[in-house]
Amino acid sequence: MNTYALISLAAYFVLMLAIGLYAYRKSTSDVSEYMLGGRQLHPAVGALSAGASDMSGWMLMGLPGAIFLDGISAAWIAVGLTIGAYLNYRFVAPRLRVFTEMADDAITIPDYFEKRFNDKSRALRVFSSVVIVIFFTLYTSAGIVAGGKLFEASFGLDYRLGLFLTAGVVVAYTLFGGFLAVSLTDFVQGCIMFLALILVPVVTWFVLRDGAWQTASEAAGPGYFGWWPEGMTALGFISLMAWGLGYFGQPHIIVRFMAIRSLKDIATARYIGMSWMIVTVIGAVLTGLVGYTYVTTTSTTIDDAETIFILLSQVLFHPLVAGFLLAAILAAIMSTISSQLLVSSSSLTEDFYKTFLRKQASQGELVGIGRLSVLAVSLVAIALAFDRSSNILDLVSNAWAGFGAAFGPIILLSLWWKGLSRDGALAGMITGAVTVLFWLYAPVTIGGENLSSIIYEMVPGFLLSGTVAILVSLLARSAKPHVQSRFEEMEATMTETPQPIV
Repeated sequence: MNTYALISLAAYFVLMLAIGLYAYRKSTSDVSEYMLGGRQLHPAVGALSAGASDMSGWMLMGLPGAIFLDGISAAWIAVGLTIGAYLNYRFVAPRLRVFTEMADDAITIPDYFEKRFNDKSRALRVFSSVVIVIFFTLYTSAGIVAGGKLFEASFGLDYRLGLFLTAGVVVAYTLFGGFLAVSLTDFVQGCIMFLALILVPVVTWFVLRDGAWQTASEAAGPGYFGWWPEGMTALGFISLMAWGLGYFGQPHIIVRFMAIRSLKDIATARYIGMSWMIVTVIGAVLTGLVGYTYVTTTSTTIDDAETIFILLSQVLFHPLVAGFLLAAILAAIMSTISSQLLVSSSSLTEDFYKTFLRKQASQGELVGIGRLSVLAVSLVAIALAFDRSSNILDLVSNAWAGFGAAFGPIILLSLWWKGLSRDGALAGMITGAVTVLFWLYAPVTIGGENLSSIIYEMVPGFLLSGTVAILVSLLARSAKPHVQSRFEEMEATMTETPQPIV
C-alpha cells in the first residue's frame, strides 16, 4: 500500500512543480502578473481555483469528520456555505471585477479599499493588511496541520515531517510561479477532489452489507441521521448556516473574481463553480455518513474522526487507487495553502513594502519581495502547526469568521452603497475583527458556556461590523462627493462589457 501511494504522491508532486515552472516562465515579469495573473484567468480555471482554494483539507477531512461525529445535522454548515457561495458569485463577483480594475487596477483587497475611498491616511490599507496577514497565517497553519495528519495516518511518518513535506512543495511552486501557478494547480486539484468525492462514498455504499444502516442508526442513537436532532437550538442552527456569510470577506476566494478575464465570463464561472461545489459538498457529507456506518458495522477502530476519508481509502480500494485518493486530500490541502500564501505575500509586498518602504521599487524587486514573503509566512504557519492536537475545523472556523466579519459587510457595502464613507468602512472593519477575537478569547461565559459555544462568532461579528459601518457613514451625513462620483462611475460601467487588461 505505502509503495503505491508514495508513487502516486511523488507523481503528484512532480506535476505541481512542473506547473510552477511553466508559470514561472509565463507570468512573473511584473507584480501584477505575479499577484493577479494580469487579469487573464479563464472562467473554468477561475471557478475551480476559487472552489479548490475555498474547500481545502476541510472538504475531505474536516467536514466528513464533523458528519462522522455529529450526524447529518452538521451538514447545515455545507448548506449555508453553498448558499453563501452562490450569493458571492451573484453580488460580489461582477462588481468586484469591474470596480477593482477601475480603481487604478487595484490588485489586492487593501489596495482596492484605499482607492475606492481615496484614503490618503492609509488607515484602511494598513488595518486590512494586518487582518489578512494575521488570519491567513492562522488559516495556513490549518492546512499544514491537515498535511501532517495525512502523512502520519497514511504512512506512519512523524507528524512534523509531514508538515514540512506538505509546506515544502506548496512553497516551491507558489514562490516561483505566483498567481498563475496557484490557479492552474488549483484547477488540477479541483478535478482530483471532484473525482475522489464521488468515488469514495459510492464505493463504500456498495460495500456496506445488508442491515448496515439499521445497525449504525441503533448504535448512534436518535437524531444522528436526522436534520434536526434533539438538543439542536435555534442559535445552533443559525451558527451552522452562518458559515455562508463568510464568503463575502475571504480574500483568497474573491481575488479570483478580480482575475477573471472579463465581466461576461463571471456568469460562466458561476455555473461551473456552483456545479462543482454542489457535487463535492454532497460527496463530503456522504463520506462522513457511510464512514460512520462502515466503522460501526465492522468494529473498525479510528482514532481521529477527521481521518475517515483516509481510512476508507486504505481499506476499500486497490493500493494504486488509494494512492490517487490520498493525492486528492493533499491536493485539497495544498490548493488552499498556496492561495493563502499568495494573498498574504501580496499584502506584505504591495500594502507594506511598496507603500511604506520602497515606493519606487522596480517590478523585479517587488516580485522578489513577494517570494520572500511567501517563505516567511509559511515558516510562521509551520511553527503554529507544530501542536499535533490542533483541530482542522476549529482553526478554519476561527479564521473564516475573522475574515467574514471584518471584510464581508465592507466589501458588500463598498460595491452596492455609495453612502459608505472611509470612516464607516474602517470602523466596521475594526468592529468585526475585534468582535470575533472577543467572542473567541474573552473570559466571559453564559450559563457556564463560552460565547463561541452559544453562537458562532461570525454572526455577532458580521452584524456589528455592518451596523457600525452604516451608522458611522450616516452620522457623517454622506460620503465625500468625489468618493460618491467614483462609485457612480464604477456602477455605470456595470452596463458595459469591459475589455480585459492586456
